[in-house]
Amino acid sequence: MSTTTKPSHIGRKISRIRELKDMKQEALAQALGMSQQSVSAMENSETIDDEKLKEVAKVLGMTVEAIKNFSEEAVINYFNNIYDNGVFNTGNYCNFNPLDKVVELYERLVQAEKDKNEYLEKLLKEK
Repeated sequence: MSTTTKPSHIGRKISRIRELKDMKQEALAQALGMSQQSVSAMENSETIDDEKLKEVAKVLGMTVEAIKNFSEEAVINYFNNIYDNGVFNTGNYCNFNPLDKVVELYERLVQAEKDKNEYLEKLLKEK
């Protein structure tokens, strides 16, 4: 049994990063000056030459090292830590019922329509 680890699939990492950045293959292809089919082939490759990887990293706004070290587990852990450590848990909760606000706004809208109708009826009676 071999103890060497299988090299990471750099193409899959690029594909996943691109997807997480909500970028289509066509957009990446255009930024790299290549066809969408070439990007697809690149994303299916286990290895990519260093120069092409530098170009891809630049387009994705990342470093080559960040792409090489990318793992979905790390991304999931990162976001879990943000939520667990309270970055999004600021303690600022709604102290009112949003539905009550909708009803209040609707009642104000209905009253404004009633006022408008009364005003228009008044104008018609004056003529």
